[in-house]
This record gives sequence, structure tokens and C-alpha cells, in this order.
Amino acid sequence: MAGAIVIRATPASLGRLAARPALWAALTVIAVCVPAEPHAADVLRVHVADLMSLALVATAAASLVRGGARPGRWVLLAAPAAVAVTVAAVTASDLLLALPGLARFLQVFVLVPVAVAVAVRQRSDVLLVGGAVAAVALVQAAIGCWQTLTGSGASYGGQMIRAVGTFGASEVMALASVVSFGLIIALAVALAGRPSWRAAALIAAAALCPPLVMSLSRGTWLAAGCAVVVMLVLRDARLAARAAMAATASAVLLALVGGPASGVITERVASISSSLTQPDKSVTDRFQLWQAAAGMWRDHPVTGVGPRGFAAWRDTYAPLALSSGSDIEDEASGYRRQQLLSPHNMYLLVLSEQGLAGLAAFALLVGGILVRALTGPGRTRPAGLAAAGFMTWLVVDFAYADVGGATSLVMSVMLGLALGRTGTTALPARRPAC
Repeated sequence: MAGAIVIRATPASLGRLAARPALWAALTVIAVCVPAEPHAADVLRVHVADLMSLALVATAAASLVRGGARPGRWVLLAAPAAVAVTVAAVTASDLLLALPGLARFLQVFVLVPVAVAVAVRQRSDVLLVGGAVAAVALVQAAIGCWQTLTGSGASYGGQMIRAVGTFGASEVMALASVVSFGLIIALAVALAGRPSWRAAALIAAAALCPPLVMSLSRGTWLAAGCAVVVMLVLRDARLAARAAMAATASAVLLALVGGPASGVITERVASISSSLTQPDKSVTDRFQLWQAAAGMWRDHPVTGVGPRGFAAWRDTYAPLALSSGSDIEDEASGYRRQQLLSPHNMYLLVLSEQGLAGLAAFALLVGGILVRALTGPGRTRPAGLAAAGFMTWLVVDFAYADVGGATSLVMSVMLGLALGRTGTTALPARRPAC
């Protein structure tokens, strides 16, 4: 047919596509949607996203060998964290127990972020990876809304109304995290993207708010709120004030007409202010886990008890009142009791398992990227706003949560995007051959 465009997928073109690290970064994000086996032992659990991340790291390394984009000096922020966790593992009382934790920490905070920083060499790479995060967030958001409206989500207060997406009750905060990342990206495009994209991005950002609320994750609400405020202030302080008023009105409206979860949402919002004066059982358990982490650090101040050591030493340091686990239930896996194997605070987890040396290195990594994202050039552009919003979200989120499950790799990819914006010398975009 005259005028038709014929695209031939030759072995050479497919090979070039497969060798593109940004593609594997996007596939890593997409792969987290595959449900994990809830009853598999955590040490032995390998998710599809883990395999994709290995391909990402391999192709990024190959790109460097071939003379691709060279990571700048900001990527070196990951080096002290790698050294600190390795020392903590080597000095741990149980090296075999520490090795899986060492591998996981290096994967999440060093290898994948640096690989993504290398991968996003061109604007098209950023669009590919960021688009994958936004797409996954929208898919999970739609599933989460359906779960809440039909009572097919995870159990909360005896009702199956908690939005968890494809992640299930065993990763009850995963949907909230992924949706937050999509919200940050969509808002960045809505604020500073091309005019032709802004309306669609604003609609996407608005569509991601209800499932974020339906996740019932109080900490994620706070983190997302802080991220949005920072992004709005960076772009336009007056816009931030108007958005705050609109958000307040929307929250009141959602509480009034929120459907089957409206009463629960109101209760969760009210419980945020009473967490210190009248903490519920989940908050009390969290405080006791923090107490256990602090005890481990006091006895092992420099290098901690080693990666994965918190779970092994928890009963030695935790108060007797600590619950043996939390009750979780969803339609796919039914009712079960999930052990409390982490302090639900990333800073205290690093402090207890890696000591002051590890916490200092971790703070240098996260804090360095945050400062660069907030003060560096281009911070009012879409990529800069997204980096500033995400790093704000991460710093707040880590005060009440830590990493776990396949969705932590989405966080790694986002961390790599923020690191890449500050630390990679981009190559000019290639023009397609005529």
C-alpha cells in the first residue's frame, strides 16, 4: 500500500534494543506487577523483577565497557554505603545469615540505582523509565479502587476494603508506594511538562489520589503530602497555597462520599494526630520494634549486628509486650499471621544492622541526592521536580518504613533516576537514520 511504513525487526535491531539498559529498567518496574508467592521463604524468594534487575545491571555494565555515558562524581555517593554494608556483613556473628542481606542491600541501594543512572543517557530513556513507573501506578491504582469498591482487597477491621493491588496483603504498603511514585511523576509533568501533556498528566495525578487514600497507609499519605508540597513550592509558592486549599476541600468531600471505606478513612486520618497520645496496637508494636533496634545498636555501636541480623536478634532485645506478628488476610491467600521482622524504620534498621558507620554512609547517599535534587540546576523542570519530590517522599517514608518485597526495586529505579539527574553525563540524542 502506497505511503505505508514498514518496520522490520531484524536480529541486529533486536540485539540493539536488548542491549539498551533503559529497556531493562522499564521491564524491572513492570515485572513487579507479577504476584509473588506469599508463603515462600524470604531468603530464598527470587521475583521476576529481580531477574530483570540483573539484566539491567549487566547491560549497564556492558554499556560502560563499550564507552557509553560515564557516571559523574555524584554516583560516588553510593560507594561508602557499599563499603559500610560489606564491613557489617564481614564482621557479623553469622556470615551465612548476613550474605543474603548484603546482596539485597547492594542490589537495592547501589547496583540498581547506579545502573539506572547509567541507563538514562538521553531524554527518551527518562521518558521510557518514568513512563513505565507511571503506567504501573495507574494499573495498580485501578485494581486497588476495584478492590475497595467491591470488598475484594485486604482485610482491615474485618472488612476486605484495603487497596493492595496485585501485591496482596503480605505487601500491604506496596500499592501506596508505587501509586505515590506515579503521582510524583504525573505531577511533575503537569507542573513543568510540555503544554500538550499537562492536561493528561493532571488527570493522571488526580486519578492516583483516591487509590492512595484507599491504601489506608497513614505514613505514605504524609510522605506523599510532603513531596507534593515541595514540588509545588519549587515551581510556584502561590500555586502551593491554592493547591493546599483544594486538597483540604477534596479530603473533606472524600470523607463524606468515600463509599464503603469512608468511615475507616476518617478514622485513619484522625489516628495520625493521636499516634503519640493514644497509639493503636500497630503503632505500639512499631515503637517497641524501634526500642529493640536501639538496643542492638547500643551493644554493637560501630558495625551493628549485620545485614538481616535484626530478625535474628529481635526477641533478645524486644519488650515482652511486642506482638508475635500481625494478622493479614486477602482473598488470594486467606488468613495468616505475618512475623514482625524489621523495625519499620529504615534509619533504625541500618543503625541496628550496620552501626554508626552504616548509618553515616546511608545518610550521605540519601541526603546527598536530596540536597542536589532540591538545589541543583534544572530543579524546576519535570525531571528535577520529580527527583525533588521523590527524594522528599523517601526521606519521610523511611521514618516509618523500610524496604522489602519486589516493589523495593521500583524505589531503586526511582532512586536511580534521581541519581542520574545529578550524576550522569548524558550523551546527545541520536537522530534516526534516514
